[in-house]
Parts: sequence; C-alpha cells; structure tokens
Amino acid sequence: MSTTQRDHLIGLLLGAEEDWPSAFEALARKLGVLHTADGAQHRIETERVSIEPFNLRDKPRQDLCIDRLAYWYYHPREWLKKAALMDDVYLLNSPFTFQSMEKHSAYCAMLRLGLNVPNTVLVPYKHPVDNARWAYTSAKYNQQFDLDQIAGDMGYPLFMKPFDGGGWRGVSRVRNSDELHKAYDESGEMLMHLQESIDFDVFARALTIGPESMVMKFRPDEPMHDRYEVSHDFLSEKAGKEAIAISQTVNAFFRWEFNSCEMLVKDDVLYPIDYANACPDVAVTSLHYYFPWAMKSLLKWSAFCVVTDRKAKTQVDTDPWFAVADNADLDYDAKILAYQGLADQHFDKDRYLEFCATTLPNIDEMVYDYIVSPEFRSMLTSTIQQTYPRHEWERFEGHFGGLLTMWADDNAQLAGNA
Repeated sequence: MSTTQRDHLIGLLLGAEEDWPSAFEALARKLGVLHTADGAQHRIETERVSIEPFNLRDKPRQDLCIDRLAYWYYHPREWLKKAALMDDVYLLNSPFTFQSMEKHSAYCAMLRLGLNVPNTVLVPYKHPVDNARWAYTSAKYNQQFDLDQIAGDMGYPLFMKPFDGGGWRGVSRVRNSDELHKAYDESGEMLMHLQESIDFDVFARALTIGPESMVMKFRPDEPMHDRYEVSHDFLSEKAGKEAIAISQTVNAFFRWEFNSCEMLVKDDVLYPIDYANACPDVAVTSLHYYFPWAMKSLLKWSAFCVVTDRKAKTQVDTDPWFAVADNADLDYDAKILAYQGLADQHFDKDRYLEFCATTLPNIDEMVYDYIVSPEFRSMLTSTIQQTYPRHEWERFEGHFGGLLTMWADDNAQLAGNA
C-alpha cells in the first residue's frame, strides 16, 4: 500500500526582519515529515519571497504566504491579491481587509459590536490634500469647527493619532489647548482621530495567531526591550478571558490571523484602543520571554492551514456578528461569549486542536530544544549585535539571555525536559 506524500511551501514576505524569520525557518526544518489521521504524509518547506515583475497568469509556488511587507509596499501587495484571487494562496494577513479596514473602520465595527471603545472624533485635515479640486470643495462644503470646544467636551488629556496609523506613527498625547494645536498643526496631510484618554490600571497587549492568543502586560513608555513585562496573573480571570475574546473577535471579524490588539483595563473593564496591526511585533528583542510562544503558534497555525487545505475567507461577513450585536436579549457578557463562539467557529478551533494533538504531538519539546540550542543563541547574539551599539552587547546578552532562560525553566516540565 503506497503512502501519499504532499509537499507544502510557505513563503515569507519580509522587510528588514532577520530574527523571527530565521527562527521560523529553523523550526519548520525540524518538523520533518508530518503524519495525518488519514495516513498521508506532509513535508513543509519555507522560502523568502523575492520582489520582481510578475505576469498575472503566473502560478505561484507557495501554498501560504506570511506577509510582513505589503501594508506599505504596494507591488508585493498586488502580488498577494493576485495570488489569493487567482491561485488560492492562503495569506497571513489578507491585504483586502487590511487595506480597507484601517483603524477608523475597526473602531466603527467594534462600536457596533458593543465594545468599550473610548470616545473618538475624526477631525478634517489640517492642510489641504494634493488635489486641484480641494479649494473649491473646501470653500463650498467644509464647515468651520472649534477644535478647542471638541477637546473641551471630551476632556483632557486626549490622544491625537492618524485614522490609519501604525507603530505609534504620529501619535500625540495632548494635555491642554497649546499641545492640542501643536499636534494638529504638525499632522499636515494626515487625517486624525481625537480620542479620549482612559486613566487605566493596566495596559494589555494581546498577540493573536489563528485561534491562539497571548495577553501580555505592556508598558508603552518603556524602551522596546522592556515594554513587555513578564507577568502571568496581571488580569483577573474574567478580564483575561475577555481580552482573549475581544482579540479573537477582532481577528475573526476582519479575517485577520496574525494581529495584535491593545486594551486598557480600568476596574476590570476593558477598553480596546488599537487593533489593526498588519505587521504585529514579533521581534525577539521586544517579545523575549514570549518569543517562543509566538514562533510555535505561528508554525502550528501555518502547518494546520496548508496541511488541511484550509480555505481563506478574504471578505468580511458582518451578518452573524451584527445579529449578536443587535440582539436586545443579550447583555454585554453574553455577547462577548457569543463572539468568542463565532471566532472559534471561524478558526475551526476544535479541528485545529485535534490536528495539533495528533499531527504535532511533539511541538512543545521541539521548540524547547531549539530555544536552548546553540543555534538559537547564535541567532540571538547576531540580532543583538545588529540592533544595539557595541558597548551594549554584553548588557543585552545578559538581559535577553536571562529572560529566555526563565522561559526555558518555566517550560521544561511542559516540554518533557524536567
């Protein structure tokens, strides 16, 4: 009886990153031959996608592409669209919804779902857009407005930030009228939101990959290497589950599968403030302790998608979500529970968990062995030396080495290495 073997190619569309791609590639090589319940064998390979002219009838080799570039580089973005529409290449993430569903649309959708989005106002451009018709349109239709009155009605402090921003681009905290006008004057041709500031107890950032989420304590005022605090019980059980539900709701609603969501927590109430991140942070020099989880989750979800021939859904289907949102018989907690159910359904969570248990039973041990290996340590050293000045190399070797040793100690028993 012959055994069927299928080969799957995962493409990495990258910008300036070297650390996590090297780790992902190393772990993918260690998977070897995967065996599924139907008796088939699967082998997964990776390649970094190059940028070059392409004919719209060209057939891509990749079965899945992890996109870290197309949110700002339009040529590969259009290649991704072609590959998805014509060739069924699975995309992490879909440029269709990330292009149209920027932060503004995300706020609107989550408000419709009943989430506690802070009070937000979209203000017109400070400076004219580059269009010959601007002067006529502005003179005839643009209404005069009092920015100070808007801010006063909302209450200081406030945040001014681009409606489609990312990576803290153009974000200003304004505490008074002078800072408000300075931020607005400097916004130029960026279209800006003015958003209520929440006096929070905890800033939480959830990284979600497929049906898995890691909620981390985030300190945005610290340098990147210290922003993620290693803390396992910083949220109540209820708030922790809600943070996961909100993050996975955002992703399932918009068909995003590799995204981070930022939430402020005050008196156990969660306020989502930022949840449209086309290129979420997975650098080893910022995630450190949480980096192995990110790589393991990304590998598991990618393997599941290609091996099970998961079909991508590139367009948003609002109906089931809005049916829950508009149901007057459901209170907030009941809606969150229903949204989690819709997210689990979208990500086929039960089938995913079964796949991980049967086809990837040794994934924890494999990731553990890699993280404690000289190969990983060499990658970490190389990343440190590329990122920091020479006089800080020793310091960061100790800093990141210590945090990853802590992870290894915490996960030794789980991986069967106690």
